[in-house]
Amino acid sequence: MTGGWVSDYPEDVKAIAAAGHDLGNHSENHKNMSQLSSAEQTAEIMKVHEKVKELTGKEMNLFRPPYGDYSDSVIRTATECGYYSIQWDCDSLDWKDYGVDSIIDTVLNNKHLGNGSIILMHNGAKYTAQALDAVINGLQEKGYELVPISELILKDHYHMDVTGRQIPD
Repeated sequence: MTGGWVSDYPEDVKAIAAAGHDLGNHSENHKNMSQLSSAEQTAEIMKVHEKVKELTGKEMNLFRPPYGDYSDSVIRTATECGYYSIQWDCDSLDWKDYGVDSIIDTVLNNKHLGNGSIILMHNGAKYTAQALDAVINGLQEKGYELVPISELILKDHYHMDVTGRQIPD
């Protein structure tokens, strides 16, 4: 959730939290985090954190840097703010607005798709909502189980490879 999305859709934020879903921080202003100072990174993370906490009473601890743009500084800052940084290894390309069938095909036939994959999709992309049922059903037909990020990720003793996968140390 970006700060703007939280401000624009507070009832959706509350409903997501009330349904027991993971709440994820995507920064206040969707900036390239690696280009900011540590203080600016902290502000980007904590501004939206406080908005969500005020609305839901819940503390978020999952952070996906905008654009997948991260550096050691970004990861360190997020960790200092109490966050696990999330990266994906399977991009749906929904943000390119190629259409429903493109999203479905891109996810279900992605060369990186495998156990433990994190699939990048956007709540504001034009066709994502229409593709979601088919993507979920297709993944389940392939034998995958969908789980919350908080259950999937390693929380210590790991590093990320260049594809965004966590590798146990």
